[in-house]
Amino acid sequence: MSFSPDSLEAFVQAASLGTFSAAARRLGKSQSTISEAIARLEIDLGVALFDRSAKLPVLTDAGRSLLQRADDVLSASERLRQAADLLTAGVESRLTLVISDAYDSPDFQAHMVSLGERYPDLEFECVFAEYGDALNLVRTGRAALGILPSEPGYPPEIGHVTLTEQAEFGLFVAREHPLTKAASLSQERLAGYRALRLNTLDESPQRGLLQIPRQRSWSAPSYLILMELATQGFGWAILPHWMVRTYAARMLVELDMPGWPRRYPLDLVWSKQRSLGPAGAWLKEALRAGGT
Repeated sequence: MSFSPDSLEAFVQAASLGTFSAAARRLGKSQSTISEAIARLEIDLGVALFDRSAKLPVLTDAGRSLLQRADDVLSASERLRQAADLLTAGVESRLTLVISDAYDSPDFQAHMVSLGERYPDLEFECVFAEYGDALNLVRTGRAALGILPSEPGYPPEIGHVTLTEQAEFGLFVAREHPLTKAASLSQERLAGYRALRLNTLDESPQRGLLQIPRQRSWSAPSYLILMELATQGFGWAILPHWMVRTYAARMLVELDMPGWPRRYPLDLVWSKQRSLGPAGAWLKEALRAGGT
């Protein structure tokens, strides 16, 4: 028995987003089309995937059991499509990689050298963005690949793998900041001073980091700008260690607070709905080498 990829995609999206209407918006289809696709899949499988008795559809036990298998089928189809594309398509003319400022790898320069040697006519673009902004660039096709601090969960259409590199963050202030003289530090003590917080365009929180309130804070969309504000003494900031070490070691002081510094894994992400060209597929495998 074969199952329609459209039906499987409708099922996975509806389960992830919680409603048929949200799945329809994500897939650019009508709600009735999504409902019919899921109904056909239920007939083919011989089980009810959603309980529709409440206001919002709820996964049944069978639906929860089959959800991962449906996603596995879609992922296998994506890999088959990408393999076929590599055999038949020419090299893409342009490749965009979006990177978080938190990413620092000793192998990255070598990857770029190899990319240039393998694909000398390729237009390569590197864009810096954080969290939801980086993910949106990949989801919309603006970027083919992205590297960002690991998210607790991804949309079904986003593929991801954890890299061997990790991001290390610390709390930093300018050398003359009053917090450098504090005998002990706590989150409550920090709250008494202006925070310099990351604020992406889609306003995604800094997952796993301190949740910084908007009151008494200044914000910017990149860690590089936050570092510059911190060096000017405007407040304290959560910053990647490598960035401070490279660009502001003489101007910033790391605060000694329990639980800090913190390390977080980094993920390589891509869209399952868009095939990578030969250059993108090569870079994906080069970056994920050693990933889990």
